[in-house]
Amino acid sequence: MKLEVPAARQRSQDAEHKDKAAGVLGIEPWKNHPTRLPSPLPEADAGGALVPPLNFAMVDDGIFRSGLPDAASFRFLLSLNLRSIVYLCPEPYPEENARFLRQNGIELHQFGIEGSKSGLTMPETMLLQEPLVYIPEETIREALKVILDVRNQPVLIHCKRGKHRTGCVVGCLRKLQKWCLSSVFDEYLHFAAAKARSTDQRFMELFDASSLMHLTASQ
Repeated sequence: MKLEVPAARQRSQDAEHKDKAAGVLGIEPWKNHPTRLPSPLPEADAGGALVPPLNFAMVDDGIFRSGLPDAASFRFLLSLNLRSIVYLCPEPYPEENARFLRQNGIELHQFGIEGSKSGLTMPETMLLQEPLVYIPEETIREALKVILDVRNQPVLIHCKRGKHRTGCVVGCLRKLQKWCLSSVFDEYLHFAAAKARSTDQRFMELFDASSLMHLTASQ
């Protein structure tokens, strides 16, 4: 079955001057990032403001990214009208979060990717200087199929902190959207910052998106 995907909007670095300063709750899009926060958002009541999860951003229409939401972010998540969450950690989903999803009819898709340093062997082309976790390419592909299926959108992609695992998935999505590699890395580095891993970048560079191009056939 061919999945319908909203048209991707790639931005090259030479379009930087077209970006507008925008944001909600103090979140600003970075210079080369096509992030837009959902608008309009419900007004916060007297009980408090809408609080986005750690490292929250909009990836594309109906696709968001973040770190693991906590209870303080649940009202914000409701404002996104989510249909599903793609969770990239192998650990069981926190019960409080799972209860929130059940109560609001949000479907959970879990793709467990180890996030800590380990002794797992990586293909020689993936080995650099740091002994980081093996990134399972097939798991990334399966996660992308769920993310790009419009029946699952709006969808939130998250791991624990929204840096490495989420960054790799979004980076591979950008390759499907035919972003240039430098822009893919810029976005990854914006979220990973000092915690950036060269093996993550190498994985994104070598990721073969050709087998998934049919998912973006409508673009």
